[in-house]
Amino acid sequence: MSFPNSIRTILLVAAAATAGWIAARTLPAKPDSTPSAERRVLFYQSPMHPWIKSDKPGDCTICGMKLVPVYEGAAAEPAAGNLVTLSAQSINVLHVATAPVKREPLRRSLHVAGQIDDDDSAHRRLSATVEGRIEKLFVPSVGAEVTEGQPLVSFFSRELIVARGEYLLALKQPPSPEREAGLAGSRQKLRRMGLTLAQIEKLPEQTGDNIELLAPKSGTVVERKVYEGQYVKEGDVLFEIADFAKMWFVGDVYERDLAWIKIGQTVEISTPTVPGKTYTAPIEFIDPNVMMDTRTARIRVVIDNPHVGDPARHRHELLHRVYANGVIRVETPETLTVPRSAVLATGANPLVYVVKAEGVYEPREVKLGRVGDDFYEVASGLAEGENVVTNGNLLIDAQAQLNRGGESVAPARTMTSDLTDTQREAVREFFVFADALAQRLAADDLAGFNQLAKTAAENRARLTAVFGDEVPAVASTLDLREAPDLPMARKAFQPLGDALVPWVAQLRARDPAFATVKIYRCPMTADSFPGAPAKAAWMQLSAPIRNPYFGREMLECGGEVKP
Repeated sequence: MSFPNSIRTILLVAAAATAGWIAARTLPAKPDSTPSAERRVLFYQSPMHPWIKSDKPGDCTICGMKLVPVYEGAAAEPAAGNLVTLSAQSINVLHVATAPVKREPLRRSLHVAGQIDDDDSAHRRLSATVEGRIEKLFVPSVGAEVTEGQPLVSFFSRELIVARGEYLLALKQPPSPEREAGLAGSRQKLRRMGLTLAQIEKLPEQTGDNIELLAPKSGTVVERKVYEGQYVKEGDVLFEIADFAKMWFVGDVYERDLAWIKIGQTVEISTPTVPGKTYTAPIEFIDPNVMMDTRTARIRVVIDNPHVGDPARHRHELLHRVYANGVIRVETPETLTVPRSAVLATGANPLVYVVKAEGVYEPREVKLGRVGDDFYEVASGLAEGENVVTNGNLLIDAQAQLNRGGESVAPARTMTSDLTDTQREAVREFFVFADALAQRLAADDLAGFNQLAKTAAENRARLTAVFGDEVPAVASTLDLREAPDLPMARKAFQPLGDALVPWVAQLRARDPAFATVKIYRCPMTADSFPGAPAKAAWMQLSAPIRNPYFGREMLECGGEVKP
């Protein structure tokens, strides 16, 4: 989903104007009335509004800034067709950077949110084998650690008393084949009633009518369903015991990422409850069923859960049902790649600017394949060795539109139809979610951001369900995970913030319901997190500006992008 050419032009011109304003105040001034005898001035140009030109020194008729000289040789010859030409001065102002298209492995770090669960194949339920009454509980609470053979309850049962009497009577008979057959039958009956062989052997020494039911295995009591004095019937569950020596990491993989994963890949697992430690283990199972509400499929990894040295805490490092994060690092064979920063409007018609000569750029549509951490796979549209613009391409696109009287050099990227009432409500809910994320970052509230990030999959599912095949491109940015610190939270938010801007611009131009939504842009976000772009934009439901990239440090840094 994209937005009309007129709105796109306004946004990009505003970006160009912001860059020009900053450059004009940071670049050293050059003499504009006494050019070098060795270099002939072709014309004078406004650094903020490059379409304002003059054959003599003066001031920009729009902003009043001094015109700067463009020297012979600094500007490329006019190019034909859709080629965009820039002078050396404009290249400096726009901070244009390029990178080659090359063949290399596509690397991706898939972040998988999930939880630590117990191995349910190692569960054991202790059920009542006969009718009776619980006289005493030796394990009164869930979470207790038990060992195999440890008494769990003292149990009174008339059937057990009768079976015990039959066994004791058989013991008193003189040795004979009939006596041995009777003893074997009595032992088998008592075994079916839940007694162990050791308990049966000690029955002649036992006093009293109660029988102790023992733990069938060592582990942790995860469920207790009885109380002292309670009557139970045959088959009633008394306890459930789990073995926490091995745990499962159960994670949700987004539908779009399933093509990357396979059985046996190593997963790096971390959890806030064991800070600083990473558990590594292979994927053992991939659920073939995709959950309809979240559009995810679950993977399972089995992890060793070592004992802790402090018995006052708990027996094992990993606790049951705690949140955990998994990272799967995948790599494809060599393929043709282009830097992600080179691609504009990653929707139906992705666009890159290819360097044709010094200062000459060609807009070209490309088809993209898989998405890596830093690169896209190129399906068609580019050749190995071609150079593409990785920084300044948005402003080059703005200049291209100015050169063509506001007409985009690429086919229009517009909505195909107006929103339905259901879609409009879904968009409104999504904007509330995105605005809340930005507000948490503006308030330096990492915990609040992480809490909201957990609902990203639900918001993505809502958009997908409502829009179907026309789901907006912003949905692909909803791969939010719990962030360890604010810089990483801002890094996770930035693709969503950038993707929202063109969508918001289009919607508020076409739909009165969104006319009051704000767009803000900060021109100095390079230091907000590692690898941050020089400038970034975001949407807010209302004023005043609250910068999510700097928070309280520079809360009002930036300016509004008007419709």
